Amino acid sequence: MSEKKKRILVINGPNMNLLGIRQPEIYGNTDYVDLENMITAEAETLGVTVSFFQSNHEGDLVDAIQQAYFDKVDGILINPGAYTHTSIALLDAVKSVGIPTVEVHISDPDAREEFRHVSYIRDACIGSIRGRGVQGYLAGLKLLAE
Repeated sequence: MSEKKKRILVINGPNMNLLGIRQPEIYGNTDYVDLENMITAEAETLGVTVSFFQSNHEGDLVDAIQQAYFDKVDGILINPGAYTHTSIALLDAVKSVGIPTVEVHISDPDAREEFRHVSYIRDACIGSIRGRGVQGYLAGLKLLAE
């Protein structure tokens, strides 16, 4: 009998759909489709399955986190974008579902404007990966796959 593969949901918040267009000096030249392909390839190597969700709307992100509970997802890798610094709703959603969650950021918010130093969601996460570019997603995926 084969072991069930872990299921990881990758959630991306506002403006992440504009990767490769949006401030490439901060976020790089990798576009969103390339990011998904890179994560999918790494998931295959790690023996986990991944699905993706992106929205520019806070409530949709909350809904995706809640749905992950009912879908019996094993882990969430989330880049909340600007909602990192403003959303208690995302924090509460992650706390509510109890799914191991890793926060990931392409840039290092702690090295940017002061308002970006606050992460509400971090308190509910088992890890936080910042400033490693898109490779940070792979580090987060590895953490959740363990």
